[in-house]
Amino acid sequence: MIIHAWTDGASRGNPGESGIGVILKDERGGTLRSVCGYLGKATNNVAEYSALLACLKLASEQPCKMLIVHSDSELMVKQLNGLYKVKDANLKRYVQRVRERLSQASFQVTIKHVMREENREADELANRGIDTRTPLPADDLPLFRQ
Repeated sequence: MIIHAWTDGASRGNPGESGIGVILKDERGGTLRSVCGYLGKATNNVAEYSALLACLKLASEQPCKMLIVHSDSELMVKQLNGLYKVKDANLKRYVQRVRERLSQASFQVTIKHVMREENREADELANRGIDTRTPLPADDLPLFRQ
């Protein structure tokens, strides 16, 4: 199955109160999973990478052959696709975690940049994570610690 995912991270203050939103959809556009979560204080870039890590974990729980991730974070997409260098030491750790997850994935992954308007649902979920302070599952917390 080909899964299309939309991910977003939100930060109010940068750094500030942060959350993630992830949506997985099947080839026909039907929602398989949608998740929001609260990170606490983080930068927007950390929130974006945290959303991607959550997305990769959720996709690994599905019968997935190919995952196409849509993100409005041009920086993250270009860093992961090798077009931009990662200079920030903290972000380098997130990039390393993402690359580890990608190397362990049993499916192909493509990460695409989309305009914010195309990522509205994931943005709403990320903001809901902040507003409701929805906790991330305890087994995922080590992934998101800075």
